Amino acid sequence: MALRYLALGDSYTIGEDVLANQRWPMQLTEKLRGQGLVIDDPQIVAVTGWTTDELSDGIDKAELAASYDLVTLLIGVNNQYRGRPAEEYRAQFRALLLRAMSLAGKRPQRLVVVSIPDWGVTPFGHQSGRNLRQIAAELDAFNGIAHAETLEAGARFVNITGISRDHANLVASDGLHPSGAQYSLWTQAIEPVVRAALS
Repeated sequence: MALRYLALGDSYTIGEDVLANQRWPMQLTEKLRGQGLVIDDPQIVAVTGWTTDELSDGIDKAELAASYDLVTLLIGVNNQYRGRPAEEYRAQFRALLLRAMSLAGKRPQRLVVVSIPDWGVTPFGHQSGRNLRQIAAELDAFNGIAHAETLEAGARFVNITGISRDHANLVASDGLHPSGAQYSLWTQAIEPVVRAALS
């Protein structure tokens, strides 16, 4: 039986402005296959621009299996971008964690949360006229919430925010979203955590 993988998120999960095989969930799947794991292509529930509540609505409308062997979750950048409060993010993220754990067959160890990258460091961010230090501070606060809630739930957390800051030049043609090369660096960080989750 092939393992089933569900990837939940926004533009970073769907891989805005990169080829389908360059999305990190697809790169992750190929990496796992290279290690001998039999795993289906990821089922992706993600749309560019989604916030936490919009992802929840998207899960409602998606045709999902009863449970998955692996679930990943990366959400929150659009909450920050739209200036929505951190405590609203906490409440909605906590609710998403519960839904994601249920989709992981009520096995929190099979849920891997990925941190929000810093869009402020990108060419788009520099041209946005926004306060880049404020963007970074707000994203750090959101990631602190996600990290704490994830550990509290017994799930796993991977921090890729530093990679996004260190490799701000690795962007897609839109000047905002990561390129396939940056997603490859994310995958290198995510894969050992996922492998531990599946073991």
